[in-house]
Amino acid sequence: MRRLDNRFVALLAVAAVPPAVEGIVLDAFRFRAAEGLAAQVTAVWPYDTYHDLRWLLVYHDSWSTFAIGLVGLILLRASLTTALVVLAWPRQVPRPSLRWLARRNLALTVLVVVVVSPWAALSIAASVVALSWLLLASLLPLFLLAPFLQRSAVVGDWWRGLPSIELVGWALLNFVVLTVGGAVIWAVPIGWTAPVAAVAGAVNGLLWQRTVAAALLPRRPARWARVPAAPLAILLAFIVPVVVQPAIAALPGRSGKPPSVVLFDRPLPSAVRHAVIFVAGHGSVYDGEPPVDPNVQWFSYRGLDSQGRPLPFGFRDTYRSIESSVAMLNTQVELLHRRTGRPVALVGQSEGAIVSRTYLAQRAHSPVNILAMFSPLINAGRSYYPPPGVSQGWGVAAGWELRVLFRLADVLAMSGSGPDEPFVRSILDNAPFYRNDLMCPVPGVRIVAFLPTTTATEAPPGEYAAVPVFQMPSVHGGLLTRPVVQASLLNFLEGASVSAPERGYKLIQDLSAAWQAPPLPVRLNPVWRGERLPDPAFSDKVCR
Repeated sequence: MRRLDNRFVALLAVAAVPPAVEGIVLDAFRFRAAEGLAAQVTAVWPYDTYHDLRWLLVYHDSWSTFAIGLVGLILLRASLTTALVVLAWPRQVPRPSLRWLARRNLALTVLVVVVVSPWAALSIAASVVALSWLLLASLLPLFLLAPFLQRSAVVGDWWRGLPSIELVGWALLNFVVLTVGGAVIWAVPIGWTAPVAAVAGAVNGLLWQRTVAAALLPRRPARWARVPAAPLAILLAFIVPVVVQPAIAALPGRSGKPPSVVLFDRPLPSAVRHAVIFVAGHGSVYDGEPPVDPNVQWFSYRGLDSQGRPLPFGFRDTYRSIESSVAMLNTQVELLHRRTGRPVALVGQSEGAIVSRTYLAQRAHSPVNILAMFSPLINAGRSYYPPPGVSQGWGVAAGWELRVLFRLADVLAMSGSGPDEPFVRSILDNAPFYRNDLMCPVPGVRIVAFLPTTTATEAPPGEYAAVPVFQMPSVHGGLLTRPVVQASLLNFLEGASVSAPERGYKLIQDLSAAWQAPPLPVRLNPVWRGERLPDPAFSDKVCR
């Protein structure tokens, strides 16, 4: 009994120390944005490998450093997993030799790295463009595979049959523990990160003990015992990154003109003294039909005709650099201002919000003095990868993995979108502005940001808005058609102050802390030339 107690204490210590060490390092660098990841160092498969790969895909600057890092990651992860399995092994079950377990965990670590890598890469894409559905797509396969992979370290024929209900339950609890642990670790002050991470790691040790016992001592025989259920689950999970792009195309606001939007189908209220330009989002289309009110215009991603009217555009026309869109927006603003004699208000959604805010940053004395942003990309540009022709640079391997994933997805979607389209590269190349200045006030301009609840999951926790916000349960691009939001938009255009923070928004931010990719510091990337630029990853605040 004493030996069992000693082994249990050793299990908790081995599970607690690595998260504490990561917490100490993060605190030493005051790296606030990455603190929520610390609890995952000793998590049960596959979340431990998901943790490792996100760090590696962000923090390598050449193919050689990626290869060295990958080998080191595999060796360290296999060693740590072997130690945890040995210490968690139930007393009533004969244990294989240490050599057998070490070989098995080394081979399985390689397998898990291959299986988890596409979703870790998707989390990098999510940190570049700050879109919640990419983060969700990177997590959903882990839910599916966790019960299967958690048997692999201890059961010889783990790949056959369905996992028991106990393993499914422990896998779900594992996710909940990591989510809550990440939120608590982020919420405590600097100096407390390591102790709280150690407690979360000790809970991981308990989960290792229960998971190993559930795998070795099932209450009933596995169902479908002769069916290769795990390979089928892995195959199904691999389909997720491939179909994510077609799924995105079907989400609200991704194509077509938003139905029944108040700006388009009726005259502006008499109290609105501005001309209005609506700047639609990525993947939108415009058929050329003008709004009812001549003081309202669509921004055209194709430009204007010879008479100064916005040209119809298709979804591929939105795949342009932010700089070129800003130049066209400037032309359209000047022409509308001269024609109407009114100041101009911009209403931008998603990409349109990015274009509109960049326009204001580059045109200090423009006719625009009102901006309403819908679903802006909060804290985008947190990761980096170089263009295809460049073989050196932070995230080079992540960039090529994303190109392969999106090329496969494009077989189904046929959208032509990908990680190197000009809009995405504009964010990558000018990341310091989008990370620190997007949600900041502009002198002489009234600004409000309409944020769907999903925006809370799109960046590490922190204060990322220094302008008034209107927060409401919705998905990205889904707010503009809501009657209450349309009424608030008209009130704002009429001159009223609009602000409606949502009480649970910060809680959702904190709960997402564990699942963000660690940001690349602004000062570290020479492309950003940001040695003296402020970085929200370390201050958790913008507009500094």
